[in-house]
Amino acid sequence: MIWLLVIATFVVILNETVMSVAIANLATSFAITELSAQWASTAFMLTMAVVIPVTGWLLQRLATRQIFIIAMSLFSVGTLVAIVAPTFSVLILGRVVQAAGTAVMMPLLMTTLMMLVPQEHQGQMMARVSMTISVAPALGPTIGGYILDWFAHWQALFIFMAPISITMLVVGIRLIENVTEGKQTRLDTPSIPLAAIGFGGLVFGLTGFAEHSAHLGSGAAITGIWVPVGAGILALAAFVARQVALQRSDRALLDLRTLNSKNFTFAALLMIVNMVVLFGCIMLLQLYLQRGLGLPVNVAGMVVLPGGLAMGLLAPTVGRLYDRFGPRPLMVPGAVLVSASLWTFTSFGTETSMYLVAAVYVLLSVGLACLFTPLFTAGLGSVEPRFYSHGSAIFGTVQQLAGGIGTALFVTIMSGVMAAQTTAGVNAVHAQVAGIHTAFVVGASVSLVSIALAFLVKRPQAVSGVVAGHH
Repeated sequence: MIWLLVIATFVVILNETVMSVAIANLATSFAITELSAQWASTAFMLTMAVVIPVTGWLLQRLATRQIFIIAMSLFSVGTLVAIVAPTFSVLILGRVVQAAGTAVMMPLLMTTLMMLVPQEHQGQMMARVSMTISVAPALGPTIGGYILDWFAHWQALFIFMAPISITMLVVGIRLIENVTEGKQTRLDTPSIPLAAIGFGGLVFGLTGFAEHSAHLGSGAAITGIWVPVGAGILALAAFVARQVALQRSDRALLDLRTLNSKNFTFAALLMIVNMVVLFGCIMLLQLYLQRGLGLPVNVAGMVVLPGGLAMGLLAPTVGRLYDRFGPRPLMVPGAVLVSASLWTFTSFGTETSMYLVAAVYVLLSVGLACLFTPLFTAGLGSVEPRFYSHGSAIFGTVQQLAGGIGTALFVTIMSGVMAAQTTAGVNAVHAQVAGIHTAFVVGASVSLVSIALAFLVKRPQAVSGVVAGHH
């Protein structure tokens, strides 16, 4: 059952990044600008940010089997809508429906795993989750690139996904058992718009700022993008205040009592720092490879592929080591390796070999592999079992927010430096490389925080609540 959930989650997360290579294709097909076509990816991330905070309540309200069927049905329907989309608006609708299903799958997988697997084996099983999170996004652009090379049309990407998702749904209907039965919990209606405006506004504003900066080549503030960020911050503050009040009577949409565990809080902070670095780094590397080194899109995608595969292949070993030695012996060296890799990126220029870039990215990926499995396992293992669903939802939510922050931060720094260099008379390629260099210096500096945090995460104490008779 866990393997089925892992494979289904892999498929839906793969879909999140597979569209990143089809932007030019979409722009041509629908006669729109590339900036508008970027909404095929932005709408997906935005929906994820809005839906994930609700999954903590949803996982308590509905039984495991019901949630799986709803999630995979939404994903499959969204995929079919995208295949037949006559206009770009309908394609966006399909992506939104897909994302609503995707948002539920990762918290469902994590919660089910924590309920079924004894604590002494949770590291090995959580490694499968880490593998899913790391390999699927890395494979997405590569697989998407090959599909577009073979079939030359964006619809082929969804035609590839449709039979896989429908098969997962049919097999899941037969095999998924109820780990949790669901219980009557009242949905707090005012919390939903607050979560949507709070998390959605921040992700929309941050990703929009990054996209505009990347396309316009300027870090100048864009008024229309600061408005949703400001609204998001205000709504988020109101959302947090409401959850604190509601959790006294166990009615919170996203129960923040999970943060009472210092271990969980340190793990969440560590995740934010590393996701900011990872998302920003991937964005910068693609710009650097394509514009700084002049590589074609498909070759640039292949350069980062070994790193994603290394992260996935290492996950089972990291899981076994975690079960034996705990988090700190893995996380501290992992954080050091991530930081060292980022500092190495700061030395890259227009003459750097793409093989050296690939090698350093592999080292970065090895460092992240040593961080993610212990982080998830120690973090969730430190909260009470009744809060597993809320802990999973918090991890998913901060992952989306950190991705938006990382992309916006790195691209904005790059664009600002690039604009200043261009004004000073530096040619476009060298100006962009200078901007990327500065952004990597900031990213490498931020990564030093994760080294300090890695020392603070401990092996969780044994907690009761694992479902007996299922493992």
